[in-house]
Amino acid sequence: MTAPVKGPASYFPSIEKKYGRPIAEWKDLIRASPLTKHMELVTWLKTEHGLGHGHANALVAHTLAEASGK
Repeated sequence: MTAPVKGPASYFPSIEKKYGRPIAEWKDLIRASPLTKHMELVTWLKTEHGLGHGHANALVAHTLAEASGK
């Protein structure tokens, strides 16, 4: 039995289903962006890619945490 996914990653299945892109592709977009601040990236995903706030926030939080090694 596997433990349920918690935190930002718990949004990943619905993000992939709703927006039709794999999570790896979203993370690549975030890493390639010249923006570096959390809320700048969230706003960018919302305005340029049409993501909802919760989905954008989850992607940015997870991607930035990976980048910082947390």
